[in-house]
Amino acid sequence: MDWIVKLLQNTPELAIFLTLALGFVIGRIKIGHFSLGNVTGVLLMGVVVGQLNIPVAPVVKSTFFLVFLFAVGYSVGPQFVHGLKKDGLPQILFAAIICVCCLIVPWVCAVIAGFDIGNSAGLLSGGNTISAVIGVATDTINQLGIDDADKQKYINEIPVAYAVTYIFGTAGTAWFLASIGPKILGGDIVKLSKEYEASLGGSIEDDDPTLESAYNGTTFRVFKLSDTFFKGGKSIREFEDMLVKKGWPLFVERLRTEKGEIVSDPEEGRKMYPGDIVVLNGPIDSLLNDENLIGEEVADLELLDFRVEVLKVVVTGKSCIGTTLAKLKHDKKRHGVVIRKITRGHTEVPLLKNVKLLRGDLVELEGRKSDVDRFAAYLGYAERPTQVTDLLYVAVGIFIGGIIGSLTVHAGNVPISLSASGGVLILGIIFGWLRSKHTTFGAIPEPAIWLMNNLGLNVFIAVVGITAGPNFIAGLKEAGIPLFISGIFVSLIPMLIGLLLGKYVFKFHPTITLGACAGSRTTTAALGAIQESTQSKVPALSYTTTYAVGNTLLIIWGVVIVLLMH
Repeated sequence: MDWIVKLLQNTPELAIFLTLALGFVIGRIKIGHFSLGNVTGVLLMGVVVGQLNIPVAPVVKSTFFLVFLFAVGYSVGPQFVHGLKKDGLPQILFAAIICVCCLIVPWVCAVIAGFDIGNSAGLLSGGNTISAVIGVATDTINQLGIDDADKQKYINEIPVAYAVTYIFGTAGTAWFLASIGPKILGGDIVKLSKEYEASLGGSIEDDDPTLESAYNGTTFRVFKLSDTFFKGGKSIREFEDMLVKKGWPLFVERLRTEKGEIVSDPEEGRKMYPGDIVVLNGPIDSLLNDENLIGEEVADLELLDFRVEVLKVVVTGKSCIGTTLAKLKHDKKRHGVVIRKITRGHTEVPLLKNVKLLRGDLVELEGRKSDVDRFAAYLGYAERPTQVTDLLYVAVGIFIGGIIGSLTVHAGNVPISLSASGGVLILGIIFGWLRSKHTTFGAIPEPAIWLMNNLGLNVFIAVVGITAGPNFIAGLKEAGIPLFISGIFVSLIPMLIGLLLGKYVFKFHPTITLGACAGSRTTTAALGAIQESTQSKVPALSYTTTYAVGNTLLIIWGVVIVLLMH
């Protein structure tokens, strides 16, 4: 045992990875629908490992934190900038007001309870479940003109307060929005959600075949034409238009003539006759419904011998931004292509007729390779599988952001700056938006973003826990109960204000209000609970824009809370 302790003390990098491993194990344990999550698990395991008095160089913590912040900004940049446009302004304003409440409430609670700078920053971080505040507040404390001993005391208090308040911040907020929120907003939330889906082109009846079912998947099947509809010849366009009118979006991909000739890429004007064999592409339910209308299903392996592609595309094309899925369905450029999924930020949005594509949306397509490539070029740029990350873009963004954030303006004796971390976050937003506008540079594949987000934040949190470990228990005993009670107010009061604002001031639909509240607080757990209680994915529509705003402002509040308490 002594050998292991000395090994960890002499090689702290091993202690960090041990903390990550243990933290991810703890974070994934579920009690009912609740789990601590990876970040809290890593923090608690860092505290445990930190009892061994393991020294870790501060530069490790700050380096990984800056990588994390840049990835956060890069991810939300397109949604953040799009929200500044006219149609997104109400949700932007709503999120900004809620974020201000998320700052004022912990500040007032801290003043009433007599908390110092460290506990106040941890209260803001844990009560609002925004882990990045730990790093931003730490950077700001280090810039204060106070004794080094006081700085270290405040910095060590932040993770203690975070841990005490985070659990209710996550579970309590999810419970409040999913269970109490619908009662405050009034009405049958499930019925209201279905009605709102209907206004977006959905169906109130779950078993009613509607347009969005056209996007739920595709298959290729072979039929021999025999119906009298084809007597005398019908063009492919006439056939597909007839199917669309019936609500069955099917496409002719290939055909074999009666003479046995295979036509790989038939033009829409080509005539089809009884006895021709065709490959149809579309949702399997539609194909089954059409079988009697078309003819007999047959096996023709040679006709099915062609490439099918699944491709993710980032929406940047000017002509399709703001276009509804209903309009896209009838666009000839989409011929033969099925939209499987749309992700906005990190959230999947419902595939309903009147849902519009926004810049930066990630659209997953499926179909024959030539069809997918054509439609992808129309939508934007394809995110083809790659292992290459533009590290020059990342490094320049972090460097310039750090310089801008480090610039300081003095108000009396108080230094005011964004801090390096705040500057990197803002440059990440700008660089993410630039990437969505100009696709020739700045590529960071989705797996790389995931790694930068998760490894960056969790290594930072691991070091925070290890460093604070020796003083964690004492801090918990000193302020644990007051912090926990304060955390309840910090978590719930802004959400209550948000529900009332959405209902009486902004007059959002109840489902949109719930999603906007969850997004403004960047609490994904609450979004999941809301979608379960409403039996709808519609809350995701308001979650994405407000999440981009909340993820930016709440992190910057780490600077502000320190200055307010100072």
